[in-house]
Amino acid sequence: MMIRHFLFTLFLSISFNLSAQEQSAPSTAELENGTIEEQFEYIKKVSTNYQEYKVIKLRSLEKLRTNILDSLSGYKSTIQELKATLQENKTQINDLNQKLSTTKADFDRAVEEKDSFSIFGMLLHKNFYNNLVWGIIILLILILVISYFRFKRSHQVTAETQQSLEDLREEFELHRRNTLERERKLNRQLVDALNKKDS
Repeated sequence: MMIRHFLFTLFLSISFNLSAQEQSAPSTAELENGTIEEQFEYIKKVSTNYQEYKVIKLRSLEKLRTNILDSLSGYKSTIQELKATLQENKTQINDLNQKLSTTKADFDRAVEEKDSFSIFGMLLHKNFYNNLVWGIIILLILILVISYFRFKRSHQVTAETQQSLEDLREEFELHRRNTLERERKLNRQLVDALNKKDS
């Protein structure tokens, strides 16, 4: 009876242990599909204790190693792809910077040509051209004003000179008439004197 009781107790404890292990043991899906941290947690859960150590199944450890190496390989591949993409992006950025510099130079040249005139083969900026034209206009106006005042003064001098000449002519004419009149009188007196002397 004691053996029966012992066997019954042993059977019960084994059954209880097996059902407890089935309930407490996480599924191997975590080891297959989980993150590395989840895989470590899974191995920690399924490993058994021996004194202060953890006993890990070699199969689980190999699976974890394979998964880590696969992840590292994937990360290295991703890093290589990212480096290649980065290099390609740097090349594109350099090309775009060169195109931007060329475009900026072309734009500056176009703006300069738009804001400039070509006169006698020289490129003159619009502001300089406007200042030059206004300077010439102001200079011509000054020359015109000076010429007008000089002409007016010359005309006045000419008019005064003509008036003086006219006055001088009138005076000369008057003097000539007076001289002729005097000469006639003298001739008449001479003729009269000669007539008196003869008679």
